[in-house]
Amino acid sequence: MTTTLGAVFRPQLAPERLRSVVRAADAAGLDELWLWEDCFREGGISTGAAALAWSERLRVGIGLLPVPLRNVAVTAMEAASLHRMFPGRPILGVGHGVQDWMGQVGARVESPLTLLREHLLALRALLAGETVTTKGRYVALDDVTLDWPPPGPVDVLAGGTGPRTVRLTGEAADGTILTADTSADGVRQACGLIREGRVAAGRDPDGHRVVVYLLTATGDGARERLEAELVAEGHAADAGLGVAGDARAVADAVRRLAEAGADTVVLQPTGDEPDPEGFVRFAAEDVRPLLA
Repeated sequence: MTTTLGAVFRPQLAPERLRSVVRAADAAGLDELWLWEDCFREGGISTGAAALAWSERLRVGIGLLPVPLRNVAVTAMEAASLHRMFPGRPILGVGHGVQDWMGQVGARVESPLTLLREHLLALRALLAGETVTTKGRYVALDDVTLDWPPPGPVDVLAGGTGPRTVRLTGEAADGTILTADTSADGVRQACGLIREGRVAAGRDPDGHRVVVYLLTATGDGARERLEAELVAEGHAADAGLGVAGDARAVADAVRRLAEAGADTVVLQPTGDEPDPEGFVRFAAEDVRPLLA
């Protein structure tokens, strides 16, 4: 099975830069462009809608929306609108959010795992066109039905790092998003936890998409930029995460993650990537053919 290849538009870039990156990705034939709702940079739904409108065929992933910031009914309304306006192209991911950021805005909860479970169950039911009444610890809905649900089934993905969250994504989500801190061995371990969660929930153990970010640097100074970002993120420069080099080196790194269980690998440029438009063209035109 061919690995889906994506790239990230990092929110360190100003929002007005998005259009040119989207146009470059769409023209180059990139499979997917992914966006982040990182505090306190850019909104996931607003940038996702713009990216979908500025492109013709590009799939756009929002990975991810922090659930403490969002009422589940609003998330469902926005997601359903995107799926109806751009059928088959939006990809929605939700997650805990960075806990320090959630604390800054007064949204940090005592049990992030409980909130994520309740949000996922309600969100997937609403997007399936169901009428939802629930009163959980954090999510409460009373006879809520979307007037404009998606016309067909849509997947909801969830991000996870710790083992309990990753297992929950298998139990309650349709796919899992893993950070660029995840090695090939980490992907294998995550796939085992996902499978456990799906079996426990009585779901098809194989019907689950795994998305992994891969920190990637290419061109002049690639190795130095990669190592500097790893150190800034608290890793050793030689931690064995990410890849620096030409298309062949990047394709080999993508392949290792795919062999470990990733269905989609999303190339994540360094925060100081000097040519974001060139980066998405590199992914589509140079790396993608090597994965066929």
